[in-house]
Amino acid sequence: MMTPATTRRLLACGAIGGPFFVAAFLVEGATREGYNPLRHPVSSLALGDLGWTQTANFLITGALMLAFAVGLRPALLPGRGARWAPLLVGMYAIGLIGAGVFVTDPVNGYPPGTPDKVTMTTSGTLHDLFSAPVFLALPIACVVLAVRFFGARSIGWGVYSLVTPVLFLAAFFLASLGFSGVEGLIDAGGMYQRISIVIGWGYLSLLALHLLRSGAADRQAGQPVG
Repeated sequence: MMTPATTRRLLACGAIGGPFFVAAFLVEGATREGYNPLRHPVSSLALGDLGWTQTANFLITGALMLAFAVGLRPALLPGRGARWAPLLVGMYAIGLIGAGVFVTDPVNGYPPGTPDKVTMTTSGTLHDLFSAPVFLALPIACVVLAVRFFGARSIGWGVYSLVTPVLFLAAFFLASLGFSGVEGLIDAGGMYQRISIVIGWGYLSLLALHLLRSGAADRQAGQPVG
């Protein structure tokens, strides 16, 4: 049986994973020659001579979120969502790790010298396949947790858990249109993707802090966290 101390450490991984990931790609995007954070996706930072830094970012944060998923189950027990929320966050984490292992293809003219649209490679296809759970599992996890929080009469967290996937998916949709070359959005695809990432990572980090502060890790049994 997992000890409360172990659970707290695993939850802490979820609290630091988001800030680490965002800080890393912000620094990389601001210092990479030829890279435009408003236009280019975060994954494109894995291309080029310094691409290993973003690859490491994917792998490290993926491992942190996988640890968080493991700690999430005992923290949510007993109550709704104790099975599905950790599984969905685990899928999110595996997607990040897979996105790090398989490098994306050039898009929107980055790295410099590449055309706006490039034929998909096997690595790029696998990158997109692994990225899918990152942008699909998180919204579903939010809805699962919303049901839990409303059931526990935690209205604030219930509303937050419902608003998050709506804003997250809206920003992701606009980013996808920009990366697909839709006129009027191509120069803003990176911005919308970053908005979606901050919304999603912010939710998970705040959830981890909420569970830590509520003492969820210290309860072996009791009422659902609210």
